[in-house]
Amino acid sequence: MANFFLIIGVGMCVLVLFCLYRATCGPGVLNRAAGISAIGTKTLIILLLMGVIYGRVEMFIDISMVYALLNFIGCLVLAKYLERSGEVSC
Repeated sequence: MANFFLIIGVGMCVLVLFCLYRATCGPGVLNRAAGISAIGTKTLIILLLMGVIYGRVEMFIDISMVYALLNFIGCLVLAKYLERSGEVSC
């Protein structure tokens, strides 16, 4: 079962690379912000898979909750900055 989760983790790492491409070469600033947010979400999943593989799910859940909160706050700060700078208008 650990091999299955390891394969899923490697697949998620490949998906992070695709999101990294979107974050660096996105056609617009909103696509880049969405790519960064997707990288954070996939990193959460990778952290939880690592917890299952190592048998320490409770520790990795705590770490991933803090990381999710930081990712969410960072996304809100980026959106507010883009709104104030005039890059994005409502």
